[in-house]
Amino acid sequence: MTELKEGWHLVAELSRLDYDAVVIGGGPAGVSSAIYLGRAGYKVALIERGTIGGQIAVTHLVENYAGFPGISGPELAANFEKQLQLCHATVIRGEVLSISGDGELEVGTNAGPIRTRCVILATGSSPKRLGVEGEDRLLGRGLSFCAFCDAEFFREKAVAVVGGGDSAIKESAYLSRIASRVYLVHRRDKFRAEKANVELVDKNPKVEMVLNSVVVKLIGENSLESIVVRNVQTRAEREIKVEGIFEYIGRDPNTSIFKVTKDRSGCIVVDDGMMTSKRGVFAAGECTSQKWNQLVVSAGEGAKAAMSAIHYLQGESVPTSQGRST
Repeated sequence: MTELKEGWHLVAELSRLDYDAVVIGGGPAGVSSAIYLGRAGYKVALIERGTIGGQIAVTHLVENYAGFPGISGPELAANFEKQLQLCHATVIRGEVLSISGDGELEVGTNAGPIRTRCVILATGSSPKRLGVEGEDRLLGRGLSFCAFCDAEFFREKAVAVVGGGDSAIKESAYLSRIASRVYLVHRRDKFRAEKANVELVDKNPKVEMVLNSVVVKLIGENSLESIVVRNVQTRAEREIKVEGIFEYIGRDPNTSIFKVTKDRSGCIVVDDGMMTSKRGVFAAGECTSQKWNQLVVSAGEGAKAAMSAIHYLQGESVPTSQGRST
């Protein structure tokens, strides 16, 4: 029997299994899933190849997560790790290569196979690329996807930010404290970002809006020297001298290795109980949808997936509006 805090539900461990549940991904969805499973008394492992917290760990400031009026991303990620420890979740640093089996599942990793009764996929997403000339050559040489990580390299230098969502707006505001000038390039004249975030940069004298425009070329051999932007209405092109560019144009789900049903964008299809097309495999967070890329949504879906997984582990039907049965 698992030795857990008094009052917790004790689960008999099957000797042939390593864990009752394996969560893949250490972002908000994965951490939330592991916390719920651990608190329910299950032996759970969370596999993460990078940093616990995911994108949160490299976010300058989080202001829209209930209970935290303002907290730095790294501090919130550190709290994630502490809570995983309190819930007795095992964190495994590694790369997941495959999932196989039926009933009893095997998660293939670069450190060897892990046997489990169920899996929760919470692998998140990765930043999309512009796909323009010079992008591959200048990756890490002026091109970045994380202002919080790399802003210091561009102190008192001109930079560009590409995108119209909350990430682009918030990181533009952050960069304006460090860079000499920030050019915010967006293909439309209206932003998808929350009004409160847009107001952060709208009157900022160090931020210049370059609207109705797209980046068509990055110039520079060993480091970025300038970008070429094209107005989508007039087709006129303009070269802007910058030494850094930060791309925030969306994200692609990290789902390529999983053999479950996906939609055309590569997102994993789940039912109302967060179960995938494979029995015993659930999914949550940005790997299931790119519509609501928000911390609170991912955390909530992670909790939902875990509660459905608990029903599954107890041999009960997973409650869904479609009435899917395990």
